[in-house]
Amino acid sequence: MRVLVACEFSGAVREAFRYLGHDAWSCDLLPAEDGSEFHIQHDVRDFVMGRGWDLMIAHPPCTHLAVSGARWFKDKRVEQEQSLRFVQMLMDAPIDQIAIENPISIISSRIRKPDQIIQPWQFGHGETKATCLWLKNLSKLTPTNIVEGREAKIHRMAPGPDRWKERSRTYSGIARAMAEQWGGIAKQVAA
Repeated sequence: MRVLVACEFSGAVREAFRYLGHDAWSCDLLPAEDGSEFHIQHDVRDFVMGRGWDLMIAHPPCTHLAVSGARWFKDKRVEQEQSLRFVQMLMDAPIDQIAIENPISIISSRIRKPDQIIQPWQFGHGETKATCLWLKNLSKLTPTNIVEGREAKIHRMAPGPDRWKERSRTYSGIARAMAEQWGGIAKQVAA
């Protein structure tokens, strides 16, 4: 399966799919943190059309969308409209299977409600971080490892220049569930 992980610099989702044998690539304006050769440092808009992707998992920036920043919405109208157009473009991409991932945001009221809301504690991480999934031709994720603990580490993270990066990371348990449930083990091609 050819998988595009849009707006991902960490490589977490890309590597979960590659581990299962898929031809998975991440694409982001930022370089890959892991230095992977399977990362495209470019605007994802140039890579969603006509590239033969079977599945796209997109993590559009939430800076102007997340309701956690609602107190600044009145000053962000132009940026919000641009961000919503970007999300809509990802949702409308000519790819058979699509998942859009974002926190609780205005996507729900301005485009459509999410198909599912997941939490890290459902996938082996004892933390809270409500994450919405908008799905096209994909099943809802089934929790894989419900654990105790409901810490809000992400919300209590100290301010700093890389806070947004740390808050945007996909938990490894969620990345693994996406790969296993939406991709399964890739069929090996005979050499």
